[in-house]
Amino acid sequence: MRFIVLGAGSIGQRHLKNLLEMGHQAAAVFDPDPNKLEALRRLASCGVVTDDEARAFGCEADAAIVCSPNSFHIPQARQALQRGLHVFIEKPLSHSLEGTDALAADAAKAKRIVLVGCNLRFCPSLLLVKRLLDEGRIGRPLAARAHCGYYLPYWRPGLDYRDGYGASQAAGGGILLDSIHEFDYLRWLLGEVVEIFCYAGKASTLEIDTEDNADVLLRLASGLSVNLHLDYLQRTYRRSCEFIGEEGLIAWDYIAEKVTLYEKEDRLCKVFQRNINSELNAMYVGEMSHFVRCIEGAEKPVLDAVEASAVLKIVLAAKTSASEGRAVKIKI
Repeated sequence: MRFIVLGAGSIGQRHLKNLLEMGHQAAAVFDPDPNKLEALRRLASCGVVTDDEARAFGCEADAAIVCSPNSFHIPQARQALQRGLHVFIEKPLSHSLEGTDALAADAAKAKRIVLVGCNLRFCPSLLLVKRLLDEGRIGRPLAARAHCGYYLPYWRPGLDYRDGYGASQAAGGGILLDSIHEFDYLRWLLGEVVEIFCYAGKASTLEIDTEDNADVLLRLASGLSVNLHLDYLQRTYRRSCEFIGEEGLIAWDYIAEKVTLYEKEDRLCKVFQRNINSELNAMYVGEMSHFVRCIEGAEKPVLDAVEASAVLKIVLAAKTSASEGRAVKIKI
């Protein structure tokens, strides 16, 4: 297949390299920053490498990979659909709900696939957590506690964090949208969110105009409650979750590539498959392979425009809660 890649930052380059290694072709790569494009000119098979968006869209292709800043996702995705392309959108779907319903309608009308990339859905250790939950190994879930934190200036070496989208409210940055993975996997594993309360703000001296930390309480349709902490402040990267059930506990540590199960019978822990996440890039290869199979009609998107919009609504409700100091109910 032939792909147009929109956005040549680190994630755009990763998806491009993976597609080429999978045997696909790049019809065009677009980025407004000529300095980023220089790094791609070594991939001579990329076809057109340009800072002209119209020129990129003028190339013959099967699908578009949207990896631009969050605020560009919807207009670029809709343009791709109008040109008859299938669309992969790097998370989050957008920084606001404006245009999200129209995007879903465009996809349905054009009969084209839209897949929103939340790569943790392809993480082996998290897939193991899902299997253990589905098997009832800890009984009925009662509560969960999730955590994700890292230091923003360390996140993309070689890039001044102040120039990245994470530092800019207008570009769709901030720790809440950046960590939409947490909202997605909690909903995926535990069910719909019906109410949310959030404290969020800027506690550090980082030169950003977005929130750098958030503490969130989610109430699910099942009655289960979830505590979630997110921040840009930790000098190391941590990502984990504990799932507390009537008959046990599952502890997931993404960084340690470790799932620990405490069951009712023996009250002893069982550690599952150390290093099961193997190579980090395998998640992204799995994600792009899934997108190709969706285009071929062999699979259904794990997170389409409608479902991704539902996750985005939760994050935006958290922002509303933080700004207005109240719990926000979410219609499902």
